[in-house]
Amino acid sequence: MTLPHADPYMFPLVAVLASFGLVMVYRLDTTLARQQAQWFVLGLILFAATIVIFRDYRKLERYRYIIVFVSLGLMILPRLPVIGYQANGAYLGVRIPGLFVFQPPEFAKIGLVIFLASYLRDTRQVLVVGARRVLGVTIPPIKHFGPVVVIWGLAMAILVVLSDVGSSVMFYGALLAMLYVATNRLSFVVVGLIAAAIGFWYLGTHIPHIHARVESWLHPFDPRLYNAALGSYQIANSLFAQAAGGLFGQGFGQAVLSMPGGATLLPFPQTDMIYAVITDELGLFGATAVLLTYLIFVWRGFKTALLARDSFSKLMATGLTAVVGLQVFVIVGGV
Repeated sequence: MTLPHADPYMFPLVAVLASFGLVMVYRLDTTLARQQAQWFVLGLILFAATIVIFRDYRKLERYRYIIVFVSLGLMILPRLPVIGYQANGAYLGVRIPGLFVFQPPEFAKIGLVIFLASYLRDTRQVLVVGARRVLGVTIPPIKHFGPVVVIWGLAMAILVVLSDVGSSVMFYGALLAMLYVATNRLSFVVVGLIAAAIGFWYLGTHIPHIHARVESWLHPFDPRLYNAALGSYQIANSLFAQAAGGLFGQGFGQAVLSMPGGATLLPFPQTDMIYAVITDELGLFGATAVLLTYLIFVWRGFKTALLARDSFSKLMATGLTAVVGLQVFVIVGGV
């Protein structure tokens, strides 16, 4: 199948990022890198299968409600007993005893974007035509916007239960991006941002786990927070590691991750903290190169959305690109 709006640069960009990630993980943990390489090969197989099976991906619109309910089910899996896997206070994965650990919410992201792209394609006109002005703000009709709010509210509630605020930001950001593209109404986005600010403020002040994370991020050098229980030492040490890299870095394999006595300086460097390792070993220029690669990927993704000839493709490309861009923003911003 040849899509008129396919971007030939997207695959090479992803290949560069994935390959670079494997190299960095291999430098930290060879066993984990081999496992990641296996997942990488599986991803390529699924990528090829998707192109073959879904020659006309627009047929996914017919199954949007099945897709969204399956996606919500995948998001619940990490909370189930026996198979649920908790890491650092968040329920992110599913552990198959003796086999592997994987993260079902990663698949749920795609499913929710497909649902929203399909639903907004059908309702984008009535959302605008039926909207009302209240105190200068355009309010969409609840009759048509209600299902989106309900299903997205369910997704947000599940994410709160999982204590995964980063994914909440990604999902909500993708919703606002797709809503703006579908309706061309900036006021919808403004209302959404205000609602998000109120919601995250409430979560950050009333849920202990989230409040501790926010305080640690805001005050990483506060002696009261600098301990393993709250974890501000992770952010503080990541800042020290990035500063040690300077402009050109200390070179591959030169980052100091632990002390001679075995004390950890940079915890979990193979996960989100790997950005600090990259900056330490490759310096500001190397880290900037990685971020620019992601930026180019996001730019090409939105360009693909602009060139799409139908609304469903346009919205789906927008949503998927927004999820990737926001994920980079949240992880790098957190580190």
